[in-house]
Amino acid sequence: MGINRDSRHKRRSTGGRMPVHQKKRKYEMGRQPAMTKIGPKRTRLIRGRGNNMKFRALRLDSGNFSWGSETVTRKTRILDVIYNATNNELVRTKTMVKNCIISIDANPFRLWYLKNYDVELNKKKQEESDKARAETKTSRHVKAKVAVNAKDRQLEAKLADQFNSGRLLACISSRPGQSGRADGYILEGKELEFYNKQLDKKKGKKAKKD
Repeated sequence: MGINRDSRHKRRSTGGRMPVHQKKRKYEMGRQPAMTKIGPKRTRLIRGRGNNMKFRALRLDSGNFSWGSETVTRKTRILDVIYNATNNELVRTKTMVKNCIISIDANPFRLWYLKNYDVELNKKKQEESDKARAETKTSRHVKAKVAVNAKDRQLEAKLADQFNSGRLLACISSRPGQSGRADGYILEGKELEFYNKQLDKKKGKKAKKD
């Protein structure tokens, strides 16, 4: 049969059958979904229409994620698929698609924050960072720069709590099956609040079943 993206094979809204007046066309062709999983990077090149190339990601383990309120982007590891609005099966199989919610390694952002504001976000590593700061010498210029940055420092409490676990909730904004990349942004504000509620609901349902 092959995968097709036409509407001729579908029925009318009333339920009646549509007359098929032409054969399948190549421009209506569909392909198997990429079903990108977490693992060492593995991509495939696919020739599209007009000799355009697609990068079909079969496995990905890292991506570039931006922290919107701080206007900073870092490459970091993808740890887990947490939530998917369309299908729970994609969460169970750890399949990454656009707009799915994943957890990423918080360390690159924690280290940037420490350098920029001289504030350790992970309370478990507070002693280590204090020792390291005591041992290293910093110039007056760097201290002054940090002091200026620290004046305008604002950090959401719910986001700050995530740094203690070493994981951040993020959303994938690229299409791994088309671009071969899993890039996205860290959840903040009302969006973070919404997805936290959704995850709490899921936990509540699991607890009831048990």
